Amino acid sequence: MAETTLNGFGAKQDRKEGLRGVAADWASDQRAFKSASWGKAMMWIFLLSDTFIFGCFLLAYMTARMSTTEPWPNASEVFALHIGGVNMPLILIAIMTFVLISSSGTMAMAVNFAYRRSRGPTVALLILTALLGATFVGMQAFEWTKLITEGVRPWGNPWGAPQFGATFFMITGFHGTHVTFGVIFLFIVARKVWRGDYEKGTPGFFTSRRGDYEHVEIMGLYWHFVDLVWVFIFAFFYLW
Repeated sequence: MAETTLNGFGAKQDRKEGLRGVAADWASDQRAFKSASWGKAMMWIFLLSDTFIFGCFLLAYMTARMSTTEPWPNASEVFALHIGGVNMPLILIAIMTFVLISSSGTMAMAVNFAYRRSRGPTVALLILTALLGATFVGMQAFEWTKLITEGVRPWGNPWGAPQFGATFFMITGFHGTHVTFGVIFLFIVARKVWRGDYEKGTPGFFTSRRGDYEHVEIMGLYWHFVDLVWVFIFAFFYLW
């Protein structure tokens, strides 16, 4: 059902009701996405879809953990390191978390300097962020190697519920893949900033209009998302 009204120019237009009316209003509103570029809008849509995927993984983890009849491995024992003859629980995980959260801070500063057109500090902070991300991936690889050596497999582990290995490798591996791709793209963006591609508007992959550093901000959105997801993984896997 439609209602005839006058628009701002005095012309008649049909106003629809219900969900169709909402869709029609958004489709005709020239201000809805005026402040966001396509690149930024598409990144937000990608992050939203990725949120659903990680959410499903974590829900599957909670379901598997609460429904299993076998005891779940104790995180303080499984993820402990023996240093100097002392058993230190979760020490590696704490360092990994500190490194990744710190990289979020350097990424935020890189975006700040990018919009100031300060190429030197932007490049340095992007590279520092990438190195911190690579350090995180390296420590995660060490963690995987340690658990595999101790007998953890996707189908079982020596400490109890067999679902532990499957959920651990799936979720941390999926997150680690995100961090790895993020590190690669950080180096790509840093190289483009260093060459002045964003100043000159050089055509090519992952570039934009002349004088536009928005891609650094888009890269920051992705990196902050990766850091935020790790906070949930840390809480579910290592503190629960």
